[in-house]
Amino acid sequence: MNSFAVNYDIPIQKNRNGRRRWGALVTVCLAVTVIVMDGSIVNVALPTLVEALGGTSNSQLQWIVDAYLLSFAVFLLTAGSSADRFGRRKLLTIGLIVFAASSVGAAFSESASWLIAWRAAMGVGAAMIFPATLAILTDAFPEPALRRVAIGVWAGCSGLGVAIGPVAGGWLLTQYHWGWIFFINVPLIVIVIVGALLCVHESRDPERTAFDPVGNALGILGLLALVWALIEGPVWGWLSGEILVALAFALVLIGGFIRWESRCVSPMLDLRLFRSRSFTGGCLAITTAFFGLFGFVFMVTQYFQFLQGYDALGAGVRTLPFAGFIVLGSMIAARFGERLGVRALASAGLALMGIGFLWVTRDTVQTPYLILVDQMGLLGVGLGLVSASATDSIMASLPAGKAGVGSSINDTAREIGGMFGVAIMGSLFNVMYRGDVTEAFAIAPLPEIAREGIRDSVGVAIGVIERVEAAAGPVAAQAVRLPVQEAFLHGFHASSLMAGFVVLLGSVAVYLCLPRGAAKFAGANQIEGQRVPEPVSDAVCGLTEITGS
Repeated sequence: MNSFAVNYDIPIQKNRNGRRRWGALVTVCLAVTVIVMDGSIVNVALPTLVEALGGTSNSQLQWIVDAYLLSFAVFLLTAGSSADRFGRRKLLTIGLIVFAASSVGAAFSESASWLIAWRAAMGVGAAMIFPATLAILTDAFPEPALRRVAIGVWAGCSGLGVAIGPVAGGWLLTQYHWGWIFFINVPLIVIVIVGALLCVHESRDPERTAFDPVGNALGILGLLALVWALIEGPVWGWLSGEILVALAFALVLIGGFIRWESRCVSPMLDLRLFRSRSFTGGCLAITTAFFGLFGFVFMVTQYFQFLQGYDALGAGVRTLPFAGFIVLGSMIAARFGERLGVRALASAGLALMGIGFLWVTRDTVQTPYLILVDQMGLLGVGLGLVSASATDSIMASLPAGKAGVGSSINDTAREIGGMFGVAIMGSLFNVMYRGDVTEAFAIAPLPEIAREGIRDSVGVAIGVIERVEAAAGPVAAQAVRLPVQEAFLHGFHASSLMAGFVVLLGSVAVYLCLPRGAAKFAGANQIEGQRVPEPVSDAVCGLTEITGS
């Protein structure tokens, strides 16, 4: 009978790159900053896109954000295993080229549909880049203390990208055509490619496993069906046939994915990894933190522009302190990680984020900016603590040869958390907002097309208010503005309240899940005393080394 023979106990080799590895750190951190920045830079442009692309609906705005996150998330595991198989620098370079080319396509989009398509293509390129960066760092810094510092810098740059995006986007929107928020990626990517060629040492897994086409297909289709249902639920109706069929389809596919991966000889996602408490707790912390973060960023940039009246640059600048707080949290995690432990840092970080989200539910149109900075402080420091400590926990649980797979799982947790944050919090906002404005304007003396526009998009509502003011004066405009603002705040508060409870619950779960010490991966054939499942036959999943007995 055949037996499953995969050796996870690959010795970690000392890095021979010398000073070049610090250049590699700079290179991959710039790549990460660009990739993450592009996930947030579009948020500040949403009001501009409403006008530039012809009355874009709330649902289309969500898809402009989520198309990137969705394709990013569903291709990460494939990209991570490919990086281990074919070479991390090679996949990084290919991903950079794909990302730059699709950024040019996005910059010249003439409709929301084309922009969504190009954003999805950008997500594919980002999926090739992101896991390669963390795998490269793990290979370049095998020493635990230096690896912790490198991952702390990596996590800080990731958070920096979230905050820089709105500022860069706001400045570009005030100076140039909106397409420049995507075209700006091209020169930055060129710099990263040059740095990769000069500083990054090629590395790969010496044991090349097979490609898992069935697992890839099931995972991609299952996530696509689920997120489509979450985003379109408020538009179609949660009990509509289309949504119920999509949800059922998603559950079947995801269930099939889990069953297949648990039995496949060469799975895309080795489910045995999750038997390590250190690995699972790290993934849970990352997913929970980014669920709240991405949903909040999606909402707060619109809060600054639609409710407080700032232009794109003004809104972006006002989110900048968030970046500094994330870097601060990452530095604290890198400095005190060994002393305090991952469990304390990750659960404390999530708790800080939860308190921050609950505080946001008290915000009004008149809330002073310094109060908002304090709220960003709690959220940013908390995110920095979670991201740096949990990522180190995940990567330390794996052997060096599986760094690409481990990085892709870490990054998938980030993107799936962020994707569902935008989908669920955005959908909850839509439900609250649409319900409130429908009731408020049911008998208002407005044309039906104006009432429909107000229901579909806050950006369109602002345009209606401006036209009412021009035609009937400020008093009439205020009569329209107040219900729209109240509806926006109702949705904003509800989504922030949900984020707060989810993150606080995650804090407790992470504290209970993570071990006191650093859990180590126990090997392929026996993980924490549990028997590895019998694999399906080589003829089905195939293309992996099976030793006969």
